[in-house]
Amino acid sequence: MTPDRRTVTFGLLATALSACAGGGVGPRPAVAMQAVPNAGYDAWLAAFRGRARARGVTQATLDSALAQAGYLPGVIERDGNQAEFTRTLEDYLAIAASDERVSDGRAKLRQHRATLEAIEARYGVSKEIVTAVWGLESNYGTRRGDIPVVSSASTLAFDGRRGAFFEAQLIAALKIVQNGDTTADRMIGSWAGAMGHTQFIPTSYEAFAVDFDGDGRRDIWSDDPTDALASTAAYLDRSGWQTGRPWGVEVRLPGGFSGPFGRGSTRSTAQWAAAGVRNMAGGTVPDHGPASIIIPQGAAGPAFMTFRNFTAITRYNNAESYVIGVGHLADRIGGGPRILGSFPPDAEGFSIEDRRALQRGLTAAGFDTGGTDGVIGPNTRAAIAGYQRANGLAPSGLHSRAMLTALGG
Repeated sequence: MTPDRRTVTFGLLATALSACAGGGVGPRPAVAMQAVPNAGYDAWLAAFRGRARARGVTQATLDSALAQAGYLPGVIERDGNQAEFTRTLEDYLAIAASDERVSDGRAKLRQHRATLEAIEARYGVSKEIVTAVWGLESNYGTRRGDIPVVSSASTLAFDGRRGAFFEAQLIAALKIVQNGDTTADRMIGSWAGAMGHTQFIPTSYEAFAVDFDGDGRRDIWSDDPTDALASTAAYLDRSGWQTGRPWGVEVRLPGGFSGPFGRGSTRSTAQWAAAGVRNMAGGTVPDHGPASIIIPQGAAGPAFMTFRNFTAITRYNNAESYVIGVGHLADRIGGGPRILGSFPPDAEGFSIEDRRALQRGLTAAGFDTGGTDGVIGPNTRAAIAGYQRANGLAPSGLHSRAMLTALGG
């Protein structure tokens, strides 16, 4: 998908992952999403009406939907403060494919098995993959967003930083209302307009959403996730998903292996086998079509052989960690193993188990990290700084081996 879709998805995905992390990341501070008067926004909205009419939005739709719209400065604040994603794959997977998320995913798969199997039968996309996308995008529907999409899209279109993109989202949102799939007051989503259980932006909704339950509406907003899950499968199907084939597999590389690495370099599985690449059980990887080798954390970290379905998931979100997160979570939901390869230590020489031990020690000492996921995020850094202040040290918030030893780790 486009970089804009990636940014929109990660806007809510980052919040969802952060809020569901134990203590390493922690939720973002809440930003009040209250409309405020803005004369410039009102003038922009008045001029926009003509452009929308020219694109097929009726006057009745404009009058009803825009009457509820307002300028949301909180949305502008969120758009201007998106952090770069610098987490390692190990940290990302510690949250995205945590034991809790795997357990919840298996429960959701059991609960909606009949629906997911029917979706799989129609679109060919595995029920585990669809469930994993649901898990990453909204934590299985628990974090769908609560901001009116017409207001957020119009605010961002008026702001102008990505004005053309968000004006297109606003027009698509209005056409969704006009089509009768939902109403403007029910159309809520993330600060950037990503909507429903699997976080479709309005233009993606127009292109890919389906009415799977046959009630005449493509309803991705209701508590019933049927249409949202089917729409995700339809999206992946249209993106080139190959039925019955994996997204990728973890592999072992032979000593001295020098590649080529990266999704731009494909070979047959037979060619990779001839170069000494093996699956984690020591066997050759079956022929699932042209394959690439990626090493997201370098030669010291796990390696993966990826196939066409990896590329299909990138159409949903192009971030490599996201695709591996979806694929690995799906594998775990289906009963597969954890990543078996070892990850390299962090800059301080800590493994993830060291970081978990640090979190346990800090919490036991009265400096609550909020959990023990092994991810050093804001909550853990605040706990470290508190410990440092209490012990007469400069509150850098940085972990060290001396600190772990002092805490009994």
